[in-house]
Amino acid sequence: MTNLTNYHPQFPLHRGGHGEGLLLLLFLLFSLTASAQFSKPRRQYVEYLVTTDHPDRNYRTGEQATLTIEAYKGGNALDGVKVFYRTGDEMSLPEERDSTVFRAGKANIPIGTRTEPGFRACDLSFSVYGKEYKDLVKVAFSHEAIKPLTPMPADFDGFWRKAVEEARQTDLTPEITPLPKYSNDSIEVALVRLNVGPGGRNMYGYLTRPRDGKKHPVLFCPPGAGSKKIEPTTYYSEHGYIYLNINIHNGCNPELSDEEYAAPRRAAGGYERRGIADKDSFYYRSVYAGCSRCVDFLCSLPDWDGRNVGVTGGSQGGALTIVTAALNPKVTFCAPFYPALCDLLGFRQGRAGGWPKYFRDRQEAAGAERTLPYYDVANFARKLTCPVFFSFGYNDDTCSPTSTYAAYNVITVPKTLAVTPTSGHWRFPETNDEAMEWMERQLH
Repeated sequence: MTNLTNYHPQFPLHRGGHGEGLLLLLFLLFSLTASAQFSKPRRQYVEYLVTTDHPDRNYRTGEQATLTIEAYKGGNALDGVKVFYRTGDEMSLPEERDSTVFRAGKANIPIGTRTEPGFRACDLSFSVYGKEYKDLVKVAFSHEAIKPLTPMPADFDGFWRKAVEEARQTDLTPEITPLPKYSNDSIEVALVRLNVGPGGRNMYGYLTRPRDGKKHPVLFCPPGAGSKKIEPTTYYSEHGYIYLNINIHNGCNPELSDEEYAAPRRAAGGYERRGIADKDSFYYRSVYAGCSRCVDFLCSLPDWDGRNVGVTGGSQGGALTIVTAALNPKVTFCAPFYPALCDLLGFRQGRAGGWPKYFRDRQEAAGAERTLPYYDVANFARKLTCPVFFSFGYNDDTCSPTSTYAAYNVITVPKTLAVTPTSGHWRFPETNDEAMEWMERQLH
């Protein structure tokens, strides 16, 4: 047999005799056959769709909800395959599973009902050729009537007025370091370090701004949970914003090497419960006040247009979006996505609460029940004075839709709700586009 490695395509075929020409032909035929045999499929072999008997997944309390799974295997209706499922109140599903069977491509599951406003959930799975398909589906009952279970402290306003005033006694002393490696001809990217409170409390972030010499609105983006490195983006500055995204933890400079970054990242470990026994020592006190100071910094920039100030973020960033807008009167619009830290005593009272899910699986430190109302995003939502674009999905098992509705329903200013029932703790690109269009309409 001829060795393929001896073939040299730089030699003309007619000079090497018929053997090399035949070899090339065989090689091409083999390649085409292999390509056809192992070509990447253009769609999934098993395709399924979950629907509910109310298309918007909204029910009244007392109504029975049912979902239908429609599934196909290679275009043929799935038949005889078992579906295992659990149904119950959101985030309180039983251990035991029930089952049903696909018949002519469909399987129906009764989700049940609620007598009080809130959500029911169904966790389902089925297997085809050893591959498991899993999904989580939630439906709402009288969602507009969901109210926070966390009380509003009588001294809430005074407590936060004092915290912000204390933070403002520390000069921001911004250190702005240009980063050409992230910049381009139209957008400048820089690393920023801000002193946001007493005791050396600092935050690092990426500042991006258009290079056109014009005045622009500012947009602040607080981060999701954790202490991992943040990354710069030019997306918002390409839409005309001076944009700042930050890390909330002391010393977490994203430009450090991974080895250098490990120490401040470890130091932030467990922050969401640190100091929870007392409202004055809770970790989020300096975080909330520090985010307000970030807005002060943006409004000090010479290229700010002097009018428009936005805040946007998701999860913990969604929570901090609402908090920042409530604490800093300079904010003129905000767009939170699936905000965390809403209705923090929900689990304490037998209903799904928001991340970090205090009292769900553990007893919190003594004093936590008195501390958390001062940090509950639902209480900040009551204080908003600017227009709000609010978005989340029903299938979120990190920031429960019960908790996010609890915050949304107490907002009294003009508000726009973009619910995508099929999304979880994430968002569709189309929702980002919708939010961007909404923000542009807020500009003056």
